[in-house]
Amino acid sequence: MTAALAFQGVDVTYRAGGEDRRVLRDLNLAIAPGEAYGLVGESGCGKSTAAFAAVRYLARNGQVSRGQILVDGQNIAGLSPRELRQLRSHKVAMVYQDPSRALNPSLRIGRQMAEVFEVSEGLTGKPAFDRAEAMLARVQIASPDRVMTAYPHELSGGMQQRVVIAMALSINPTLLILDEPTTALDATVEAEIVALIAELRREFSTALLFISHNLNLIARTCERVGVLYAGELVEEGPTAAVIGDPRHPYTAGLLRSVPRPGLNKATARLDTIPGSPPPAGAMPVGCIFADRCPIATDRCRAEAPPLADLGSRLSRCFYPEQAADLSPSSLRHSRRSLSSGSPKARPVGGNDEERDGRPVLQATNLSKIFSAGDKILHAVNNISVDLHKGETLGIVGESGSGKSTLARLIVGLIPPTEGAISLDTEHLAAKATRRSSSQLNMLQMIFQNPGAALNRSKTIRRIIGAPSEERLRALAHDVRLADTVLNQKPRQLSGGMQQRVAIARAFAGEPEIVICDEPTSALDVSVQAAILNLLADLQAERGVSYLFISHDLNIVHYLADRIAVLYLGRLVEIGPTEAIFSGPRHPYTEALLAAADPDRARLKGDPPSATDPPPGCAFQTRCPRKIGRICEEQEPELIDAGGEHAIRCHIPATELNEPRPIQE
Repeated sequence: MTAALAFQGVDVTYRAGGEDRRVLRDLNLAIAPGEAYGLVGESGCGKSTAAFAAVRYLARNGQVSRGQILVDGQNIAGLSPRELRQLRSHKVAMVYQDPSRALNPSLRIGRQMAEVFEVSEGLTGKPAFDRAEAMLARVQIASPDRVMTAYPHELSGGMQQRVVIAMALSINPTLLILDEPTTALDATVEAEIVALIAELRREFSTALLFISHNLNLIARTCERVGVLYAGELVEEGPTAAVIGDPRHPYTAGLLRSVPRPGLNKATARLDTIPGSPPPAGAMPVGCIFADRCPIATDRCRAEAPPLADLGSRLSRCFYPEQAADLSPSSLRHSRRSLSSGSPKARPVGGNDEERDGRPVLQATNLSKIFSAGDKILHAVNNISVDLHKGETLGIVGESGSGKSTLARLIVGLIPPTEGAISLDTEHLAAKATRRSSSQLNMLQMIFQNPGAALNRSKTIRRIIGAPSEERLRALAHDVRLADTVLNQKPRQLSGGMQQRVAIARAFAGEPEIVICDEPTSALDVSVQAAILNLLADLQAERGVSYLFISHDLNIVHYLADRIAVLYLGRLVEIGPTEAIFSGPRHPYTEALLAAADPDRARLKGDPPSATDPPPGCAFQTRCPRKIGRICEEQEPELIDAGGEHAIRCHIPATELNEPRPIQE
């Protein structure tokens, strides 16, 4: 059977600084028609380079210097420009990690979507636009007619990504390459997109190259997985076997970095892989992972291991059986510590005993209304939250729920329509430009999309803007940036590296409050664990407070002291983290937790349009526990569920504590 995609002994080299740097080394892999293949590894290991090489999208200074890449049996290096355009418009589609770079900022979404059908099927005019709108609806976009008339900058990051995915699926490709496609998506939309991709694979026998740092997502989506490290394939095999019983120390280290049930910042640090990957193009003697490996021997440092066939899988390690002992399942029953992230309790600043009753940040009755033509959009609807010294308040909810708008209101990027914000009892001006320099230093923000938040004309050294070289190097070390990165510019860095720069910049002025808008969404699991440890350590040492926005409930569970759940601009639940995870819970919170569990049914139905919200309870059109007309006619109040836990629901908390499965 002809492979949908095959790499045969591929080297990819970039010309930089007057020398050639090999970033992929002797890569061999094949994906069968209809097969889903996952590719995982840390930022900078070569995952995206492999994806770009597969469709001849390498930068001008990059080239396939050895080997060949075959798409449906065709060597892409021999294709003419016309043949390459035909391949990209009919057979191969790619979804990028940063959707804003894949969309034309000067064209409306409808124009860009219709163009796909014009090129692939020859449609023009209304038929092309009708197909485009139908495709937007298929990827769970509420009010696709409104999105069709919008420009990319008018959409959230999650909404932009859904548009890009819709464009990719529109040609029914035989090979679909997904480069971190769900980074900006919440759990419910991620579940719908994964289900949609699975449906497409069954219907059209579409092969899938799925690049992700989300190991749980790869486990749910792919039959086989390959693990890349510093440009080399170090392990490959059936997904269940590789993730459940790894045979390379690097794979085991990645798995240990994932936040696990039962861990939180007060009881244990997250495991990390010590050190950093070698710089691009480095050619160390021996095993390329030896400097970071807990079981490396003198043989490993002197001799490079081959990619050995272990029967059902491949492993580039001299000691694959010892590597298996490093997996999370093996270490669960052992006290041995094999990484710099060994369990260690840390004090927590946000607990009840240390609160003085006076919040450092208080938002009262915040509302934000946008005009959308002749319609009114309530992005944030009468929300009140507070934040204490050394506390983390997690903010969760689907894309469009108002999370990022709430953050931008607090930081002063947009003014509220109603409500007030105070910082240490001082009233904050609505716009950041009218706030004092001390207030600006006290309140910093880490944005979801680092590529759009960093000045591309400045070096990383200038962007971070630390007051001294010593402070700069300390920050770079904390977020695991090599010294060589400091003189580079953002365009030279991967998405994960850019996010590390953004985090270092936020902490350069030693703030008291940091608003984190999906700060780890672009990071691989090892760096994510290091960043979460860093955030928790800084909180314990300095009493810094976080407003932490994320769609990853495992991360929120680990870091947050309290959680606020937003739906359609409304606060539907708020309370201590453990209380929310243990119940009672709002039916919407229950649905968010269910969406992250592959064994549970997903929440059905589209979120209502924020320009035309339903009467009564905002969630009543999708609620599996709707009790009648009261839900349709009367908006519920926040009811006390005990212990600073409040739920906006007509169902009494005692009944909510008897959870039901989300109905199909």
